[in-house]
Amino acid sequence: MPNTKTAKARDITNERNRKRNVAIRSKMKTHVKDAATALDAKDKEGVKKTLVKALSEIDRAAAKGVLHKNAAARKKSTLQRRAAALA
Repeated sequence: MPNTKTAKARDITNERNRKRNVAIRSKMKTHVKDAATALDAKDKEGVKKTLVKALSEIDRAAAKGVLHKNAAARKKSTLQRRAAALA
């Protein structure tokens, strides 16, 4: 229970930002999983389609501050390395 007016306002702001972050993170994870599934299936056409979207969502999450830039770089590097090995 917030004791001050500003603490109450921060609770509202934090909840709004948490919902936004959860949505961004969920969307990113979905696209990364889609790309990983295509990579596991060795589906070259599927990889082309899903990899671009996954990399874009990782970049978007990093830009919004949901994901640290180094973590984003690591995730992108891993996906790209796996895609290159498939080609």
